[in-house]
Amino acid sequence: MPRNAAAGKREEQMEQAATDIEAMIREEKRLTAVESHCEAWAETVSAGIEPEIIAEAALATALAELVRSRGEDAALTLLDKMRDRTRAGEFEPFLHVH
Repeated sequence: MPRNAAAGKREEQMEQAATDIEAMIREEKRLTAVESHCEAWAETVSAGIEPEIIAEAALATALAELVRSRGEDAALTLLDKMRDRTRAGEFEPFLHVH
């Protein structure tokens, strides 16, 4: 393998490794967020607050923060993504996977 080709291959492998690490970090952050939200959900349910009220408050807070930090388009994109996931049945109780 010519020297430039070998260097290119190493660079490509390093980029893939960095992408893999970034994906693992993102997934760990997501799981931490899910755990925190599940704990908060359980706490508010045990305080007697109805799930619909909790859900609406959580969604409104999340969207407001996303609009503030990333803009309205990011919030609308997230809503579209969540609508698609809901229609695909991803949130059905028997498929409950975070």
